[in-house]
Order: sequence, then C-alpha cells, then structure tokens
Amino acid sequence: MSRSGDKRQRIHHDSDALLNALRQSGMSAWAEQLPQQLERVLSTTAHGDTQRWQQALQQLPQLQATAVDFNAAAVTVSGEPLSQPQQELLAALLKEFHPWRKGPFLLHGVSIDAEWRSDLKWQRIAGAVTPLKNRTVLDIGCGNGYYGWRMLGEGAKLVVGVDPTQLFLMQFQAIQHFIGSEWPHFMLPLGVEELPSNLLAFDTVFSMGVFYHRRSPIDHLLELKNTLRAGGELVLETLVIKGAAGEVLLPSGRYAKMRNVWFIPSADTLMLWLQRAGFEHVRVADISTTTVEEQRSTHWMQFESLRDFLDADDTSMTIEGHPAPVRAIFIANRR
Repeated sequence: MSRSGDKRQRIHHDSDALLNALRQSGMSAWAEQLPQQLERVLSTTAHGDTQRWQQALQQLPQLQATAVDFNAAAVTVSGEPLSQPQQELLAALLKEFHPWRKGPFLLHGVSIDAEWRSDLKWQRIAGAVTPLKNRTVLDIGCGNGYYGWRMLGEGAKLVVGVDPTQLFLMQFQAIQHFIGSEWPHFMLPLGVEELPSNLLAFDTVFSMGVFYHRRSPIDHLLELKNTLRAGGELVLETLVIKGAAGEVLLPSGRYAKMRNVWFIPSADTLMLWLQRAGFEHVRVADISTTTVEEQRSTHWMQFESLRDFLDADDTSMTIEGHPAPVRAIFIANRR
C-alpha cells in the first residue's frame, strides 16, 4: 500500500465517527464538505519522513489498556506491566516521531517527556474557562492533541483539533493507538483558514500558541469568531509584551530564533482588538513568564529550546534583544 494510502485509510476510519459527531452537533454542512476536503489535502501534501512514520505506526504493539487517565499531568494509558525489553522497544518506536513538542504522556510505562510541560499551561487554563462538560470544543493549532485529551478529562462532548503539521498528526495517531478510537477526540490536518467561513457552531474554541504566527491578527480573530456559536467562548493564549493600549512589538527579524513571529501586542492592545473583532466580556485569565522548567530540551526533543533562545547574560531578553517570552490567556465571548 502506498504511503498516502496508509494515511488516507486511517483518516477515513476516524472520519466516519467524526462526520456523525458533526451532524449530531449541528454541523451537517461541514460534514458534507469534509471528506472531499480531506481527500484534497492528503493527495497534495507529502513529507519526506512519512514512510518512516507510517512504518513506526504499523509496528506499534497491540496492548490492552486497562485504564486511561486524562486528568493526570501526563495523559496516561495503563495495562499489564511490560518487560524491560518491551518497554525499550516501545520507547524506540515512539522516538521515531521525534521531536515531541507537547506532553507529557505515559504509555504503558513509557514516559514521553516532551519539550513543553503542557500540563502547567493547562493548570492555568482549566480553572479559568467555562466548564467544558457537555460542550463541543475546537482546538486550533492542536499539535499532537495533548490538550484535547485533557479537555475530554474535563467532560467535553466532542473535541476537534486542527493542525496542518503532519508529524503532529502521526503523534496523535500513535497516542490514539493506545488510548483507543472510541473517544470523541479527532484531529484533522487542516489550518484554521481551511475551516468553513461561517461555521458558527462550537461552544468553546481554543487558539493557543498560534496568534503571533499570523500575518493578519485581526483576520485571525474574525476566523476564530466565525467558528463559535452566539455566546460561545474563545480561549486565546499568546505572547504579549508589557505596555499600554496600542503598543505592539513587530520584530524586524527573528524572535527567540523563530522566523515567523509577526505581532506581539500588549495585553491591553489585544483586549481592544478582541472587542473590535466582535467579542465581549473580554478578560485576562493569566499572564506568566515562560520558564526553562516549562519549556526545555529533553530526550524526546533534542533540539534547541528556551534556554538557547535567551540572552545568556540577561535572561529577561531574547538573544535578539527583545523582551523574553511572556504568555497571556485571554477569554472572551462571541456577541
């Protein structure tokens, strides 16, 4: 079977359940469009490592899960204890999906210590948002789906993650292999701009770590608004700078070694943008300086990380001379 055929088969298997869930959640129009959209995306995208990732997926052992925990810091799947050689083989297969950016996960005794301690961000978010029980949730830029599993742990009725990065899709499928496909958590290899323009359906929409990568921040806010039902809640997490309303950092080159960083506003500026884009009840749930304990290199992400992005003599600045990363969580409702 071809590489693209492998991927299409797995996506198609999951999409049958997704299409039913979308129809039941009032998104029948999107359900009708989605199969053709996925076929088009999967037939026109390719990655040089796809075959290796597919082989690793196919080699993952069939292990019976006796317990699944979405509420622990590490999304956990437990079963009968593995021998040391079995654990080493499982770890080697999962490391084929390096780098792991979001986590942690604990799969049959194998601990995936990702670059980001995403559980720390989730602690800051979970107590601030409207409870997710029985809500339909859209996770924009979902990565490998870590937060989606935590959302299920909070009782979400349906979680749809979208992210065009193929490696993250492979990681999601590796995790799902052990968790099982019966959970209402789905990932689509799409960007936010590929969603229907007036979906107007989800109860809660998360956009975390995406905003500063968008060339047009107001357009992104409008895209997010158009995915929400009236009164629905947006949870937006992004980089901010200290400053008054109207102040924005537009890096002339890289920011913390990232090429594609565009607008980093002050918190007051972003609150104003949210209001101008048609949101109400705009509030800031948290502002936190990113630490090297939360974002760091590990055996599961061996490239450079935050410590390498900061000025060695003044860690309050990036190596380019910009303010070091500070992240804020904004919550707002669609009018």
